[in-house]
Amino acid sequence: MINVARSLLACWMGLSVAVYATAGSSNSLMDISSDGRLLVCSNRDNGSVSVIDLQEQKTVRQIPVGLKPEGVSFIGDSHHVAVAVYAEDAVVLVDSDSGKIIRRIRVFDEPYGVVSDRAGTRIFATLDYPGRVVEIEVATGVVKREIQAGRFLRGIALTSDQRQLLVTEYYSTRVQSIDLASGEVRDQWVGARTDNLCRQIAVHPTRPKAYLPHLRSRVKAVHGEGSIFPYLSVVDTVDEPGRRRKRIPMDAFLGNLVTANPWEVAVSPDGKQVYIVFSGTNDMFACRELDDNYREVEFRKHLQLGNNPRAVRVSPDNETVYVYNALDFNVVAYDTEKLERVGTITVCENPLGKQVLEGKRLFYSALQPMVGRRWISCSSCHPDGDADGRTWHNPEGLRNTQSFAGMAWTHPIHWSADRDEVQDFEHTIRGKLMQGRGLIEGPVQPQLGAPNAGLSPRLDALAAYSNSHKFTLSPYARGGLNEGAERGRTLFASAETRCATCHSGPFYSDSRPAVPAKIVRHDVGTGEQDDTEKMGPAYDTPTLLGLYRTAPYLHHGKALTLRDVLTSFNRDDRHGKTSHLTAQQIDDVVEFLKALPFQDPEIEAGQLGLRKVR
Repeated sequence: MINVARSLLACWMGLSVAVYATAGSSNSLMDISSDGRLLVCSNRDNGSVSVIDLQEQKTVRQIPVGLKPEGVSFIGDSHHVAVAVYAEDAVVLVDSDSGKIIRRIRVFDEPYGVVSDRAGTRIFATLDYPGRVVEIEVATGVVKREIQAGRFLRGIALTSDQRQLLVTEYYSTRVQSIDLASGEVRDQWVGARTDNLCRQIAVHPTRPKAYLPHLRSRVKAVHGEGSIFPYLSVVDTVDEPGRRRKRIPMDAFLGNLVTANPWEVAVSPDGKQVYIVFSGTNDMFACRELDDNYREVEFRKHLQLGNNPRAVRVSPDNETVYVYNALDFNVVAYDTEKLERVGTITVCENPLGKQVLEGKRLFYSALQPMVGRRWISCSSCHPDGDADGRTWHNPEGLRNTQSFAGMAWTHPIHWSADRDEVQDFEHTIRGKLMQGRGLIEGPVQPQLGAPNAGLSPRLDALAAYSNSHKFTLSPYARGGLNEGAERGRTLFASAETRCATCHSGPFYSDSRPAVPAKIVRHDVGTGEQDDTEKMGPAYDTPTLLGLYRTAPYLHHGKALTLRDVLTSFNRDDRHGKTSHLTAQQIDDVVEFLKALPFQDPEIEAGQLGLRKVR
């Protein structure tokens, strides 16, 4: 009777009661067609989607779709595929049989996860910024609905009855349930305050369960073994006391084997197996699903994978599990019974060049020589060069994580400007945080001292990758600056506000790469707002490009909005003169800041003869 009641309750809640899984029900960087013939994967580094014939075990075509594709989904039972093209603000529909683009659908900004309904009539995509779900009619390409469902959404899954969408917030890992009939958020599952970086959610095919991989970022822990933990959270979508959400620690799931940076999870179509891939330590845990509502999964086998695994999928017949090693540019097939490798398929050639590829592999690695105890990698806080949305309690004081975009043009590095080259991070690699052997053989030059560049080809490769990140244009300036932003631009550049005195040039910063290094710091009063500050109170001038999506602000991360930066945290007019501005003028300056960048800053930098670090 208990099991019958539970099933009826699940049905009433609009949750998972089907007996099979279909293509595209949970977001991933890979998907398999419902007939099991084709596999597609997104190639973020070369802007394409690869189509693999699973019978022939080879890539049959690459389809260019645009800059930084992320989620892919077969549409219903067809061989048509929806692709979320993150940096071009588009969902692209392609025919995987012919390789032709069917339609390009413009969305507001940063589509990441995408899924299809079973009938193939609708697709749903998360917009990382500003935290919306878009519903698109496949036949016409028309965006039928936009649903605000939190902040920075990435993961998305359709429950098997097709009545609910589950979505995840990237920075908080909060899961929300959207009722598709009403378009309203009906339920949510909140994680711990430390939970961070959740890109994906996978649903169980027959039970009211959803699984999400993520980190726990303990911002008050300053050493590697205490700051970052890998977790698999399990959400119980039936509303019963004590059965809501639980976290399973993956860092010591197998004895003392520490894993780092879980990226995706897959549940087999029969619901009996769960697979988790870890992009930092290149591992996969194959687990049995347990119908116990307590332990949830039971370890089965550990597999060592290739470089930077980012996706995992199971074939419809439950016989093969596929792993996408993003920095080997291949998909590897394993049989699900013995978990032995049965095939390796190259999806594309290396589009990065030898040096940048080596640097990117090092950046994502939580292994020696980068890291001593496997807990953390550079990408744990700067995935794909982005920020992690956290303010860390570092030994020098509070430090809000910054993006790498434009960093090559705005050296020195850090809020404290304590490094004039990426190669100075050899000190971090060898220090208490990462505890690695390091990349230089022999002594290391002091920070801000003689160059460490040229002392290690691998360290120079790490620098080349770190300096390769670019900005995309703001969605608030797609049609040019609006009237408010134009007024704000005039105010920002005025001699009275003095904003442009420090935030100058195409990157809105007075930091410029120079040899010898030119260190310029400013005391704008924010150092006095942090009792733990050791190195301040003067700080490097950060770029203002991309501000629209990088809250919280200032080195201590206490300003939650751009308005706070101009008002609450600038009461003495030390950070530009803004106290005399009216409420409308503050709104205009905020509107201008949200529109940055409204043009490619590198074009202007080249015209001015500025140089970047390579």
